Amino acid sequence: MIKNRYFEDFNVGEKFVLPSRTQTSGLFSMFQAVSGDNDPIHYDKEFCRKKGHSDMLAHGIQILSQTAAGAGTFPSQVRESLIGMIEITGKFLKPVYKNDTIYPSLEIIKLIPQKTTGIIEMKVEIINQNEKLVFEGSHKYLIKKN
Repeated sequence: MIKNRYFEDFNVGEKFVLPSRTQTSGLFSMFQAVSGDNDPIHYDKEFCRKKGHSDMLAHGIQILSQTAAGAGTFPSQVRESLIGMIEITGKFLKPVYKNDTIYPSLEIIKLIPQKTTGIIEMKVEIINQNEKLVFEGSHKYLIKKN
């Protein structure tokens, strides 16, 4: 069992590495069904090639979703103190194609104390199997103080 942490228990520089994920055709199909995004850039390989892409292009939000802190240890560390995610930002820097493997990570870059809570700001990065940065952004979480 992991001991619950509160705002003051965290430090700038702490990292949370999330599991790698290969963007399979199954993930493409599931995300297309969930999002309702039926643009052929996400499911028609020949359409993609005509547009200059090597394969089907992953949905941007599909890639953003791979930064969910819930895939790592952070949520179990704040089970009793997390109030919620309050902000998310991001930039899509390079395309992610079907069968690319991506490696997401989170790093605490700022701790903003408040009266009874604090905000943990995390830098989010995703690199691909070629060690190219494909996504960067931030998450902000509101956490109770002890």
